[in-house]
Amino acid sequence: MLEEVERWLTSRSWSAADRPLGQLLEAKRQTGRTVSVVLPALDEEATVGAIVTTIRAELMTGTVPLVDELVVLDSGSTDRTAEVAAAAGARVVHRDTVLPRLPALPGKGEVLWRSLLVTSGDIVCFIDADLREFSATFVSGIIGPLLTDPDIQFVKAMYDRPLEAGAHTTGAGAGQGGRVTELVARPVLNLHWPQLAGFVQPLGGEYAARRSLLERLPFPVGYGVELGLLVDALHTVGLDALAQVDVGVRKHRHQDGQALGRMAAAIYRTAQLRLARGHLVRPRLTQFDRGEQGFVPRTTDVDTEERPPMAEIPEYAARRAA
Repeated sequence: MLEEVERWLTSRSWSAADRPLGQLLEAKRQTGRTVSVVLPALDEEATVGAIVTTIRAELMTGTVPLVDELVVLDSGSTDRTAEVAAAAGARVVHRDTVLPRLPALPGKGEVLWRSLLVTSGDIVCFIDADLREFSATFVSGIIGPLLTDPDIQFVKAMYDRPLEAGAHTTGAGAGQGGRVTELVARPVLNLHWPQLAGFVQPLGGEYAARRSLLERLPFPVGYGVELGLLVDALHTVGLDALAQVDVGVRKHRHQDGQALGRMAAAIYRTAQLRLARGHLVRPRLTQFDRGEQGFVPRTTDVDTEERPPMAEIPEYAARRAA
């Protein structure tokens, strides 16, 4: 590990307990910064309501007004995600109603990118909508450094990520980053962006950043969004402006092996695009299912589309100027 990263781990890695709520509220009052929380959601009726309820009950009250805005961005759910989220107290926005002149592309990154157009907070906090046993510490922990330290621009959550009972756990420790993280993202980052080797959960979906940074970054539309934003944030503001906060344990729905393969391909492609900006053939990934006559190939496109920095979108510039 680089000496620079060792120093960064000492100075830019914290626990959520390091910044009590009272300290955050006072910093928010003094700076006047506002906070938006965004939950990207696709068919998450089983979990989204509890997350929204917890945030509203613990971080959006008269005595604890830490979060100013809570938005669920629905990317085309076919279940009751929107109804459950609205009933719990979130403002629900459908992806297709945001920037309708640009037809929406499938993918989580697309939803996160569009969320900048329907939120107003100086600090934007992204939380995955499939978390179980959710704690408000996920939000307060990662926005804490942004409220208390003007030099910090981008904060990732770190946590233990236990596999569910019945999953293949041989040799797996509670603190591991997840299968795609350990097999793809961490090796790629260590080899090509060693300054980012200190991030415990580089692909985690819980992170917060200053709007002034997010609006300058391109957003990969699919699975590669977390790696893309992290790498681009490093190049834009430097390592010392990045941080991570330990928020405990993250429990969520785990993907099957083929979904992980598609995720891994997209993440690798996102890294490849950043290593070689130029004309690249759109890649495809072939996987196999067993059918009645043996193994059947199934080929899908790998997510490579990216949205430009939101600051370049005329509608966003007009909204910011208003």
